[in-house]
Amino acid sequence: MKVHNVTGGAGLRLHVREWGKEDAPSILFIHGWSQNHLCWKNQYESTLAEDFRLVALDLRGHGMSDAPLEAEHYTEPQLWADDIAAVIDQLDLGSPVLVGWSYAGFIICDYLRAHGIAHVAGINFVGAATTMNKAALGTLIGPGFLDHVIGATGEDLPGNIEAIRNFVRGCTYSQLPSEVFETAICWNMAVPAKIRAALLAREVDSDDVLTALAVPVLVTHGQEDTVILPAMGRHLLALYPQATASWYAATGHAPFLEYPGRFNSELYRFACDAVELSIRRMSIGQVTHKSLF
Repeated sequence: MKVHNVTGGAGLRLHVREWGKEDAPSILFIHGWSQNHLCWKNQYESTLAEDFRLVALDLRGHGMSDAPLEAEHYTEPQLWADDIAAVIDQLDLGSPVLVGWSYAGFIICDYLRAHGIAHVAGINFVGAATTMNKAALGTLIGPGFLDHVIGATGEDLPGNIEAIRNFVRGCTYSQLPSEVFETAICWNMAVPAKIRAALLAREVDSDDVLTALAVPVLVTHGQEDTVILPAMGRHLLALYPQATASWYAATGHAPFLEYPGRFNSELYRFACDAVELSIRRMSIGQVTHKSLF
């Protein structure tokens, strides 16, 4: 495992970690609201690391990245876009497969709108949100989030803890092992309530980005997701019907935690295909990792 400090949008320092083979195709994992890179433990400690370069960042305001409290650090789409561009460029990831969970759907679309698809082999939207406005509340974004957002963004510590505990519990359909659940509470509580609130102080409509996509897309969504409702996944698929859908029965908002074996296997196949198509698209003949495909 290697640790990097990447200079993101407007000079903010981002904490980034990587595993696997440095000269292999890259997969960039982008976590969701109030999370950090630890949520991908079942991926970066899996056999994916045998054939891919796995990279996971702590988003601005999260984990071990810089976390200024002023809202303007989190409300500008260009800053999020530039963060992802900085990780790809400064770590020389080439054209990674982007894996985005929950709020990361917004961030990936921010990146695509600002920087295009030239450095993207494919995208795996995982319980991903791409629309956030009043109309989305209750129709695309569900009670697993809405019921806890006031407590999670307030300054009352007991109320904050209770809201985060209930939010994390509601992210999965089946009960997580106690150690995993407790660790998830810890990484959620590492994010200041003001920053959680700032992330929600924007309206997002990514429909124009999704209809214009021209890279392979895998949509992974739990059928029992009450945080980002399955309707959001269907909305994404309607906008980009070329995408592949993977629906997880009896699964909540985090398929990669509830069924990591299936998730990793599907991601492996998707990433192999996406990278191969990217190589053909870019007409690159001298690729050292062709044996993967």
